Amino acid sequence: MPELLEDEIKQAIVRSLRLPISAEEIGISTPLFGEGLGLDSIDVLELVLELERSFGVSITEEQLGKKVMHSVETIAAFITAERQKTPM
Repeated sequence: MPELLEDEIKQAIVRSLRLPISAEEIGISTPLFGEGLGLDSIDVLELVLELERSFGVSITEEQLGKKVMHSVETIAAFITAERQKTPM
C-alpha cells in the first residue's frame, strides 16, 4: 500500500509542476530541491496546493513544510500520519 501512495505523490509532482520527466524517474528518497529535482520556492507553493487538493492534507508551518517537502518518502510519511489522526 505505501508504494501506491508514493506513486500517487510522484504523479502529483509531475502533473502539478509539469516536469519534463515521468513519475517513474523520481526516486522516493530523491531530494526535491537542490541536487535532487532542483525545485524552487514557487514549485513548493504549487506542490503544497496540489497535495491539499489531491490528498486532503494541509501544510501550514514553514518549518514543517521544509521537513515534509524533502522527498516523496517524507511527503508520504506526512500524509499517512495525517490520515491516521483524522478518522475517515
